[in-house]
Amino acid sequence: MTEAPRLHDDEVRTDAATVRRLLAAQFPQWDGLDIAPVRSDGTDNAMYRLGEHLAARLPRRPSAVPAIGKEHTWLPYLAPALPLPLPLPLALGAPGAGYPWTWSVCRWLDGDTLAPGRVSDMDRLAHDLAAFIQALQALDATKAPVAGAHNHGRGAALAQWRATIEERLAWLSDLEDIGLIAAAWEADAKVAAWDRPPVWIHGDLSAGNLLALEGRLSGVIDWSCLGAGDPACELQVAWTLFDDHTREAFRTAIAVDDATWIRGRAWGLAVGVLNLSYYRDRSPVIADTGRRAIDAVLADHARERGRP
Repeated sequence: MTEAPRLHDDEVRTDAATVRRLLAAQFPQWDGLDIAPVRSDGTDNAMYRLGEHLAARLPRRPSAVPAIGKEHTWLPYLAPALPLPLPLPLALGAPGAGYPWTWSVCRWLDGDTLAPGRVSDMDRLAHDLAAFIQALQALDATKAPVAGAHNHGRGAALAQWRATIEERLAWLSDLEDIGLIAAAWEADAKVAAWDRPPVWIHGDLSAGNLLALEGRLSGVIDWSCLGAGDPACELQVAWTLFDDHTREAFRTAIAVDDATWIRGRAWGLAVGVLNLSYYRDRSPVIADTGRRAIDAVLADHARERGRP
């Protein structure tokens, strides 16, 4: 069997045997559980299901390691006030068995990541997700970790992203519509910045981090990009997940001002550019989601210019 290509140059590979050795040495109470790798589009952590009710998360690369401790600190604080379940951490593992970093055991949440046909009513999903975001942003964030390196800058001011996006646009210079993409970024990124206190953000709301069960939104996973910052960051999902109709339903439900909505569109484009530029030779699935987000933003701009 051919080994799948690495997602990152500095990635450390793991397998079920690694997890078994870690459990045996550090958490023998779970050593007898069945261990199965979880297939996902996640990029920072390798996931393994442990029996029926638990999961192990092992960072793939050094930059993903700090988020493990952050989740252990903050998810127990956030979870009781939110309308959807979170994968609450139960144990913090140490390096060992040939694995170099801290890792986590958390609760397994039933459900499948979002995909066509898994949600019966996308308008209801838009309302449910908006309610979740509003509940999260209503929580006290005065002691929250402010957006920065620990969450890959999600929720930071768009001005701080300018150099990175310009670099990634250069990586995509072969695209026929690169001029339109660059113009859309410039137009949306210059909107008025967030000038109020930072609020809690998940930072990476996407189809791969949202669970559906029995046709309804049922959970939110992978809180690696958790932090406090501009709430517009959460609106990226409007362009990375929703179609034109559902995007309007989401906008009505989330009830943000126009400037925040436009910054959210800039985030949708930024995430699309980041994913397409980095993953087009590493993960076609992630690269395709990036391209779809870019196309959704460009279609919005074309409508605003009065073009079909």
